[in-house]
Amino acid sequence: MTAALAETIAEVLRPVVGGDLPVRLKAWDGSEAGPVDAPVVRLNSPDAIRRLLWNPGELGAAQAYVTGELDIDGDLNSALQQLWEVVRQRRLSGIRLTPGVIAGIGRIARSAGALGTPPAPPATQAKVRGRLHSLIRDRAAISHHYDLSNDFYGLILDPQMAYSSGYWTEAPGPGYGVEDAQRDKLDLVCRKIGLEPGMRLLDVGCGWGSLSLHAARQYGAKVVGVTLSVEQKAFIDARINEYGLADQVEIRVQDYREIPDGPFDAVASLEMGEHVGQKNYPVYAQALFDNLAPGGKVLVQQMSRRGRHPGGGPFIESFIAPDMHMRPVGETLNFLEGAGFEVEGVEGMRRHYVRTLDAWYATFEQNLDRAREMMGPEVVRVWRLYLVGALRSFAEGRMGVEQILCSRPAPL
Repeated sequence: MTAALAETIAEVLRPVVGGDLPVRLKAWDGSEAGPVDAPVVRLNSPDAIRRLLWNPGELGAAQAYVTGELDIDGDLNSALQQLWEVVRQRRLSGIRLTPGVIAGIGRIARSAGALGTPPAPPATQAKVRGRLHSLIRDRAAISHHYDLSNDFYGLILDPQMAYSSGYWTEAPGPGYGVEDAQRDKLDLVCRKIGLEPGMRLLDVGCGWGSLSLHAARQYGAKVVGVTLSVEQKAFIDARINEYGLADQVEIRVQDYREIPDGPFDAVASLEMGEHVGQKNYPVYAQALFDNLAPGGKVLVQQMSRRGRHPGGGPFIESFIAPDMHMRPVGETLNFLEGAGFEVEGVEGMRRHYVRTLDAWYATFEQNLDRAREMMGPEVVRVWRLYLVGALRSFAEGRMGVEQILCSRPAPL
């Protein structure tokens, strides 16, 4: 191994990053390179180089980070914010593996002792098999993310366990926080779909039941919530018993394609449509339509994305939400109209999600020690990267989220 591994890496990557390294790189051999005032990236093991050799770019870097082979000093959010600023300034759009760069990467790997077969994927990397968006595969993909641990999610989310963007009617502060914003979002949804006492509501992808329980307690609705997560159902069932709502709320482990008892007076689906896939989205839209009574309203809250990586990018697709698909909001409107819906309104909520994710990240950081004890360091690293990556994506406009209100036409 050379005595100046970091300098060698900086030299090889110069044409890739458009100049000097945008970080201060510190390698395990004691060498350093890059601006002294830049975010500090530490290479702790030759396996970090080996992962990047086999998976150049985001996936290899994410694998190395979650295993601790690569680390970033200080606040991860601030570091990624600075890195993305450099990417924008230099107009970097991806790694171009020219022959010279490939030869240079080989030189780095040889000098670092990183040649060889690829390291095994991290234990937290998703393992789903089967035909894309089959019932079995969808259950496995949902289980990977949502069956992690109800107690762990409690270290991130507000007490209502609302796992979608809040709706901030006031600026964040001591008197108004994420729990208030989630309550205001739930009220907004219930008002938009015209919920009244005794109405039957279908909550598609009900999560931990924040909307189902709110609609029953505050609006007197009769609610059926469906989820593919057994952990989520267990959590909601306990709250149903606690609140005395057994005659108002029923939660099922059931696919949206298998709901037998529609139509309902109103339907809502909060940040679940991202999981159904591009080819299956017409099936999902038709299921919403078929389960809604004529004249009723459906509200879909859903993330949107333009350009490459409709699944969110290699890290998200590999560690967080396998098989997810996002698209520009206009394409989603076309699908909903194709199912027969009349679109009544679209409300952008991207800035609301920035505030929501900022609150989740702050809560997670406050509970970091408990999270490590509960889940281990690798899961904590995955979730830190996920929360910060999502926060940056919404803050910098790479992703959006919208509430789409539709109705099923009825004869006048």
